[in-house]
Amino acid sequence: MRSTPSKKTALDRKREKSGFILVVALSILAALATLASTYSVYVGDAAFATQINDDRLRIRTAISAGIELTAYKLGAVPEVARPPQGAFAVRLARSTINVTFESEGARVDLNAAPKGMLAGLFAAVGASPSDAAIYADRVIGWRKKGDVAGQNDEAAMYKAAGYAYAPRQAPFQNSFELSLVLGIPTHIVARVLPLVTVFSGRAEIDVRVAGPDVLSALPNVTPEQLQKVLAERARDPQDGEALLRLLGPARAGATDTPNPAARVQAQIRLDNGRSAHAEIVILVLQGEDEPFRVLSWRDDSDLPI
Repeated sequence: MRSTPSKKTALDRKREKSGFILVVALSILAALATLASTYSVYVGDAAFATQINDDRLRIRTAISAGIELTAYKLGAVPEVARPPQGAFAVRLARSTINVTFESEGARVDLNAAPKGMLAGLFAAVGASPSDAAIYADRVIGWRKKGDVAGQNDEAAMYKAAGYAYAPRQAPFQNSFELSLVLGIPTHIVARVLPLVTVFSGRAEIDVRVAGPDVLSALPNVTPEQLQKVLAERARDPQDGEALLRLLGPARAGATDTPNPAARVQAQIRLDNGRSAHAEIVILVLQGEDEPFRVLSWRDDSDLPI
């Protein structure tokens, strides 16, 4: 006997429809849950990125404030009375700004210093007198315009040593170019970099603020003279003429005239605990529309200096 399929009742059809709707609803809920999870991660990442960018903005703003206050302190007095160094602290928009500044005359200018000063500086950081003289020659060879009419001996030396580049034979663009100069060991470059500049624009160093290593680079200076200068400076750092007299013949390489360029060190600490450091060189302008000009800016808000 042949069986016939039973007909679905209205109740069965209603149950099947309800089950299908339930499956669809659960699928939608699962999709919404995944979307909510993804959105939560996105919002979290976006909030973190926003905070980072906000911190960077606050840090840059604080650095700029430190620069402007330094320029004001230096430009608000007559040039002859401009302090060669100083320090101050200020609170601004949930951040603490600690600033120190120093005349760029405290450093040896790679583009202006004579050979004797350069050799003295290399000797002061540990080079032998003979090596120091060679390094000084190479610095001068890097910055001095080559003889395009005849054989360029300086460029030929780089080629013979296997260097893939020639000396600039123009002024140093920044102090870090010293690492490219032929024959100067890396450890000597590392010791010299904190003592040199390309922004002073003067062959002389400022006797009021130059450090012991820089002062000892002065041609013909003796250890006794150096000690007398340091002792007198500790007693009265403002009497530049007295310091120059103590140098004797070595005073030819020194000055007490204020330099228009200053190096600013700014330490920034936000209230949320984040901190940053910046080193900026500014040129203080007199009688111009702008009170100062930024010559160099480095900070570690993105990467370490």
